[in-house]
Amino acid sequence: MRRMTLLTLAIAGITGLAGCAPVLVGGTIAGASALYDRRHYEIVIDDQQIELAAMHALAQDAMVEPSSRISATSYNRSVLLTGQADSEAVRARAADLVSRLPKVERVIDEIRVGPPISLAQESEDALITSRAKLALTKVKLPDFNPTRVKVVTEDATVYLLGLVTPEEADDAAAQISYVPGVQQVVKLFEYDPTTP
Repeated sequence: MRRMTLLTLAIAGITGLAGCAPVLVGGTIAGASALYDRRHYEIVIDDQQIELAAMHALAQDAMVEPSSRISATSYNRSVLLTGQADSEAVRARAADLVSRLPKVERVIDEIRVGPPISLAQESEDALITSRAKLALTKVKLPDFNPTRVKVVTEDATVYLLGLVTPEEADDAAAQISYVPGVQQVVKLFEYDPTTP
């Protein structure tokens, strides 16, 4: 968690030095992916704010910060918590903190009680995530766009979030299940009521 705090401070420092440039660049990146996103743009912004608020709340908590390695990923105001905590009490505290944040509608607690994963496993997870995103390009359904699926990997388990059709969810999970190193695929999708 200390690494996350340092990373957060570094990002805040860069943002402060560069003025509005990161916002403009971030807005451009968000604008490009927003073309295919089924979420309303306000929800996309909410998700970004929720992630920052969650990581800040976890990093500032005296019980959670020193004894855990937890990440928060928000999609459509649902927050996925992954990582490790050294006790059930810390795991529950982290979930409770995040559930109290403004605009959070649901917390999906996938935190495991145990020691933090190794740096080697963190690197392997990053590689799996990259391969999984590439595997999504193999889904050949009409109107499917890989940017609609958010991929989170923790200890070789791949979590999939997004606003998709049931067929898209099944095909995406199937493609990712063939990625080397993946031990489990967990579908946390929400199904888009506006698509057949």
